[in-house]
Amino acid sequence: MRSKIFLYLFLFMSLICLYLVVSSGKMAKANSARVTKLENEINLLKDSVQESNLKVMDMQYFSLENNDDALAYFEHLNIDDPARYIADKLLETNTKKGDNPLVPYEGMQNDFKINKIKILNHKWILTDFSDGKYWGELLIKYELKDDLGVDFILLDHLLYTESN
Repeated sequence: MRSKIFLYLFLFMSLICLYLVVSSGKMAKANSARVTKLENEINLLKDSVQESNLKVMDMQYFSLENNDDALAYFEHLNIDDPARYIADKLLETNTKKGDNPLVPYEGMQNDFKINKIKILNHKWILTDFSDGKYWGELLIKYELKDDLGVDFILLDHLLYTESN
């Protein structure tokens, strides 16, 4: 009787061991497939991030912040952030009653005001203006003087027509 109990116990333990070996093999295979899938996703994300970085660098090519030669033009003025200073001075032209004096059009719905500003280098600014319904763009030449005053000269402009 005692030998039969040991025999059944041995068979039961053998079945448990067999089950554990088979299931651990399947788990290892599943985990390996999951790791491979995650590695592929990581590689896709790395490519996507690299592509995005290239696009950002491309968009920042024409900007004062990334142009060391243009920034050297302002070194003697001791301004921490020349782009922000010039943008603030340009936005001050919006505070006047009526249309912005740099916009050569009369507002049709409201007054034309400058919305977005892109400082290209130490001489030129590209801006967007709108009255809420109509919009356009300006190319402005500017000069930052030693007394920190800024002169703005309109070089070119366009007003988009409303499309139906």
